[in-house]
Amino acid sequence: MQINLKPTPSNIIIRMPNWIGDSIMASAIIKDIRTKYPNSKITLLCQGAIHQLFLHNPFVDEVLQFKKPNGWIHRIHHFELIDILQKGQYDLGILLPNSFSSAWWFYRGKVKNRLGYTGHNRSWLLNYPIPFPKNIEHQHLIQTYKCLIEPLGINLSNNKPELFLSEKEIFDAKELLNNEGIDWNAPIIGINPGAAYGSAKCWPPERFTALCQKLLSKHQLSIVFFGDSQTSNLVRDICQSLPKNVINLAGKTTLRQLMALIAQCNAFLTNDSGPMHIASALQVPLVAIFGSTSEVKTGPYHNETVIHKKVECSPCFKRTCPIDFKCMKNIEIEEVYHELLKLIS
Repeated sequence: MQINLKPTPSNIIIRMPNWIGDSIMASAIIKDIRTKYPNSKITLLCQGAIHQLFLHNPFVDEVLQFKKPNGWIHRIHHFELIDILQKGQYDLGILLPNSFSSAWWFYRGKVKNRLGYTGHNRSWLLNYPIPFPKNIEHQHLIQTYKCLIEPLGINLSNNKPELFLSEKEIFDAKELLNNEGIDWNAPIIGINPGAAYGSAKCWPPERFTALCQKLLSKHQLSIVFFGDSQTSNLVRDICQSLPKNVINLAGKTTLRQLMALIAQCNAFLTNDSGPMHIASALQVPLVAIFGSTSEVKTGPYHNETVIHKKVECSPCFKRTCPIDFKCMKNIEIEEVYHELLKLIS
């Protein structure tokens, strides 16, 4: 399908995905759309704190935030959001989530040309329902997002996810680390031991502890742990037997602060998670541990190191492992240790 919009859209709105990692991967198409429509206004519509990812993005004119509605009825009749969309008078809407509700809001919000993938019985809500790529299960999600906008005459590009920080945010991050007693003469290793989707994506916590003990006993370096409020207890347990010079920032930062702090790291170790994609987009040297999910579909996009043991049941995409957790237990401390040393050497 080729779409030839006349007149050229002048007011474009892009509904971004709801997860941090997915939204960062989707950011790869923003520059593509700006290149295609250099004189158009581009607005991003984001749920919750996701909007923070796109502050200072030079390819975006406006970022709108809305709260996740409670209950099915409110999810369908999100009058406040529908009113915002109607007043915006958008002439092109690009839907990156595949949900029915996102298409319904654009339909009720009178977004003129609505483009999105089919599925969830929402094709009738779209002016341009696009079939899913035939290779969707074997291609990266970034590629899937790019395929969606290809009918607009936007060729598949090599653009990668990007995040942008202000000078003040970088300065404040350095100040925060200074106040925590960071040693700038030694490498800084950032570690994110959690993951939002479930424990099946997480390397066992005791292995993070043992890895840090090995690193600190053999090398002069600093270790900074990251996480959100949901994983703060996990990080506390990992850190409790480690030296006091290990910095635990889990649950203590905003999303923007997290981005700026990760940018200060010389290397970053993480499970498949939102912070993994933050580090990748900021081009921080990265070691990513995969188990229940697929690096082919959602792995980092800057040729970083991925450790994934191809056991017979992986990837299973389950939240918790119902059997022996072999995919993660087969990843040895020594292997992760040596991969990190390559990055900081």
